[in-house]
Amino acid sequence: MIAAALEELDTDWPEDAIATIVALSIARYVFTADDLAADLRKPPHPNQTGAAFKAAYQQGLIEPVGYQPSTTRSRNSGVIRQWRRKVNEGVAA
Repeated sequence: MIAAALEELDTDWPEDAIATIVALSIARYVFTADDLAADLRKPPHPNQTGAAFKAAYQQGLIEPVGYQPSTTRSRNSGVIRQWRRKVNEGVAA
């Protein structure tokens, strides 16, 4: 039973999420967690989406730029953060 539960764990999801966040930041000027959800498989735990954005932010890859209503039906138009790629001054974009 424990072995079956361990097989269901998606240990690659956090790394895949950050890679997808980087790809979204290159492809779009502004993006949200809804965009990540559309481009990547569902996380093993719902809190991992926020953790992935926090990690990308702490690594200096993205920066917050605003808020918008979520387009995810289950969020019932709840407010989510908008992000964009962080460009360091003096470095080519």
